[in-house]
Amino acid sequence: MNKALRQRAVLEALKEGPVANQEDLQRALRKRGFKVGQATLSRDIRDMNVSKAAAGYTLPQGEGAAGLALPPVQRLVREFVLDVRPAQNLLVVKTIIGSAQPVAAALDEQEWEGVVGTIAGDDTILIVCPDKDAARKVAVRIGEMLS
Repeated sequence: MNKALRQRAVLEALKEGPVANQEDLQRALRKRGFKVGQATLSRDIRDMNVSKAAAGYTLPQGEGAAGLALPPVQRLVREFVLDVRPAQNLLVVKTIIGSAQPVAAALDEQEWEGVVGTIAGDDTILIVCPDKDAARKVAVRIGEMLS
């Protein structure tokens, strides 16, 4: 299972509120489709600077806390995107198998002008733009990251 996706799921679980212990966090991850062992979860907690307070595990506070789970979008695009194909106001982005979701999540975090939203499968991302011109600009921007 992809580490970035798993850590994103940990953040999502913690956004719902403190989690009492690692077993509860494992259950929350299982509901999100991640079967993770205690050692892996402990490493993720350490890597993400998740802290344990009296109420349980909580999100890290302070600078950089929101973007802990994903590498920079430029790196993800460069490493995992294979092709970008326009289709009217849509872009179909082909990725390496298993990489579409972290790339789409990183693109969503950027909140680019001209991107209405993304839908990610296993190896394909659909980017919805308001019009053909916006789709072309986004395609150029992604293409520049590939160079």
